[in-house]
Parts: sequence; structure tokens; C-alpha cells
Amino acid sequence: MNIEQLYDYCLKKKGVTETFPFDNNTLVLKVLGKMFLLTSLKGWEEGKPAINLKCDPTEAENLRANYDNIIPGYHMSKKHWNTLKLNQGDLENALVLQLIDHSYDLVVKGVPKKLRDTLG
Repeated sequence: MNIEQLYDYCLKKKGVTETFPFDNNTLVLKVLGKMFLLTSLKGWEEGKPAINLKCDPTEAENLRANYDNIIPGYHMSKKHWNTLKLNQGDLENALVLQLIDHSYDLVVKGVPKKLRDTLG
């Protein structure tokens, strides 16, 4: 998976916006104003792609136990976020996409119903 595929996949989801709230390097994808994915553009350019995704705490622990390239979220809550190192080879694209969906769904579920209903 490359950055364009990741970007296109995420932007096809309802209500997704891109921002750079921290600096010109850190792409943050949000749904309904809440972060569900962060990534360093510089990391992709340097051949060290990684993404931070929100995750159910129990599932986060299971993933970390089963995949060397899923670690506690870098610069994020270690309980609720994972970092996926994408260039290491043991993370299949299908798993990465599934975890993106999980992050998106968790964020959507966490916003008030009135706001969720705006997604249609």
C-alpha cells in the first residue's frame, strides 16, 4: 500500500476531512471533526511509512501481541491508539484496511447521535 492508496481509501468514507493541525508533515484524517488516522508524510518519503489508528483497548493489546509491527500509538494514548509500521512486511493490506475501518467506526460511534446522523 502506498500513501495515495491509503489517502484515496480514507477519503471515500463519509464525512472524512484532511487537516495538518500540528505541522506541514503530519496528515490527520478526521470524521465529524475527530481524528481517526494520523501519518507522517516525511516517513512515507523516507521509506518508513506508519499510521496511527484508534483501536478498542482490548483489540489493541491483542494486535500488539500478534504482530511485531503494531505497537502502542506513537505520541498518542497508548491505551486507545496503535501505530502500524507498514514497510516491515507482516501486515497485509486487508488487515490495514480493516483496522482503518475499525478506527473510523470507533470515532463515528463516539460522537453524539445527532452528529452521526449527518453522515446519512
